[in-house]
Amino acid sequence: MYAENRELSAGGPRASQHNRHIDLERYVPAYLTWTANKLSRGASGFYLKHFGVGIEVWRCLVLLAVDGACSANQVSRVIGMDKASVSRCFKTMQEDGFIRIALDQNDGRARIAVLTDQGRALHDAIRDVALERERALLEVLSKDEAKSLLTLLQRVHENLPEVEAATQRFLAAREARGRANTERAQRGG
Repeated sequence: MYAENRELSAGGPRASQHNRHIDLERYVPAYLTWTANKLSRGASGFYLKHFGVGIEVWRCLVLLAVDGACSANQVSRVIGMDKASVSRCFKTMQEDGFIRIALDQNDGRARIAVLTDQGRALHDAIRDVALERERALLEVLSKDEAKSLLTLLQRVHENLPEVEAATQRFLAAREARGRANTERAQRGG
């Protein structure tokens, strides 16, 4: 699909400043995004149709089943969902009887979500479908490849803070070069 552009994106002989671009066949964030978006959209549609909940509720159910109790802040930090989205999700889940909200015993201001029996039953019903989706996703890999993929994804996930720091450093350096170029141009040099 993108093969005809490979020479251009790689900076080949026909490349110029105006037509250079990211080689989508080799750009890891694209594949991660495309895969995650398609998995989420497919799961959400299926879960809505068969269980009456979307992917955000499922993600919260998973974390609550693992941890027992979580604040919106914890869910946001672990899953990467916006805290406001998690709070809205918690509100809906509470209204639907999947969780109850309690005050954190260690911090009287923090609100903690806890699964109800109904929430646990919903989690358990969806869990089997989610595991089947994972099995189907990974069936193109050997057991060793699947294990390696998981290990690599965990390492990449743990490196995300460095990605953000590198982005800040890159932008700061680019801004400094821009200021230096502007000052040089103003001095006539």
